[in-house]
Amino acid sequence: MSQIPTTVFDKVWDSHVVRKIEDGPDVFFIDRHFIHEVTSPVAFLGLESRGLKVMFPEKTFATADHNTPTINQHLPVQDPLSANQLKALETNSSKYGISHWGLGNPKNGIVHVVGPENGITLPGMTIVCGDSHTSTHGAFGAIAFGIGTSEVEMVLSSQCIMQPKPKKMRINVNGKLGKGVTPKDVVLYIIAKLTAAGATGYFVEYAGDVFEQMSMEGRMTVCNMSIEMGARGGIIAPDETTFAYIKGREKAPKGEAWDKALAYWKTLKTDAGATFDQEHTFDAADIEPMITYGTNPGMGLGITQHIPSAASGSGKASYEKSLNYMGFHEEESMLGKKVDYVFIGSCTNGRIEDFRAFASIVKGRKKADHVTAWIVPGSHIVEQQIKEEGILDILTDAGFQLRQPGCSACLAMNDDKIPAGKYAVSTSNRNFEGRQGPGARTLLASPLVAAAAAVTGVVTDPRVLMAD
Repeated sequence: MSQIPTTVFDKVWDSHVVRKIEDGPDVFFIDRHFIHEVTSPVAFLGLESRGLKVMFPEKTFATADHNTPTINQHLPVQDPLSANQLKALETNSSKYGISHWGLGNPKNGIVHVVGPENGITLPGMTIVCGDSHTSTHGAFGAIAFGIGTSEVEMVLSSQCIMQPKPKKMRINVNGKLGKGVTPKDVVLYIIAKLTAAGATGYFVEYAGDVFEQMSMEGRMTVCNMSIEMGARGGIIAPDETTFAYIKGREKAPKGEAWDKALAYWKTLKTDAGATFDQEHTFDAADIEPMITYGTNPGMGLGITQHIPSAASGSGKASYEKSLNYMGFHEEESMLGKKVDYVFIGSCTNGRIEDFRAFASIVKGRKKADHVTAWIVPGSHIVEQQIKEEGILDILTDAGFQLRQPGCSACLAMNDDKIPAGKYAVSTSNRNFEGRQGPGARTLLASPLVAAAAAVTGVVTDPRVLMAD
């Protein structure tokens, strides 16, 4: 009897359901649990108050990232709240036998960067973290999503979570990407087409030529921003690119265990004829370098295009409010707009490939005098690669300084805040009001667009600075 065709999402989800609840959520087993200093302290207090232990400490991994400074990490953290949270993470990890990569640890970095680069993130796994951008790990053919503090406590104590199964969406992008078009542009384009709420209630599988040809770093960027269109997460079926990335990493399977794992991972693909609740298809040739102009990631456009006019109807007032906050007007061009800050980093674009792209534009050029640039690797491993590959020399010659790893200017939880009213071209994932600091104005873009802005001082199409 032939089996019903299923999606890669179904294969991973169904194999982790411990119990189905009639007309309710599934009791869902979690393979990997990442924790950081912001969302874990209260969860540990909950365990303590109920006299509970961590069920599988070896399945939980702690790293400090959100509140960490990106300069002088050898000095005591000045902000008392941040210092307390970092101390709590260290104390709780030690108490419950959890692996902890704190400030100064050579493996420290942003949670969604260090997981994959150390081989902790593997295909077919279920992965959660008290952070919405946990969807990043879906690039490996894993089901990964963010959870709240009470759920962090639930996973620590039971290694399970109560979760309704999301609907399924497939997004296909076929064809060949044009010059200067990066994975960040692909995902910003998709979000602009579907809107910031267009995938609410869905888990998205990315398929087609463009994703098959993408590096693992690129796939992580795309899956990272799935949440920005309302999706529960994103997933890309593992393939030879995935396996080559994982092989030899510290916590990846070795020897016979590798062969066994690989045989299983190769089954993790969507069967021909499998059905989705919704499907979208886009042409790679239609995508150009992107930039956002508003206050949600869906308000994006090709860099040569003009800001659209507000549609009449219920959204008109909020659209006008957004443009007012940004100091922009309908029908304006984004090209030539003055930029005050440039930030490259975050769990979206803090990997080595991103810094290679940034360096390819700034090489032989100089940072614009009025621009403040924060160049922040996603981990110490990335920082080391930047030095070994000569990228640091290129950055230094161009007038840039490399900072230390951390979430940095992605969110206003540490010292790297964009001042009120200033414009920041940012490679991070969110451009909400105040996201990068009270009154900050964020333009989301790729590392190439960020680099072009950093050297010209204005919003610039990176293709004009690229060699043919």
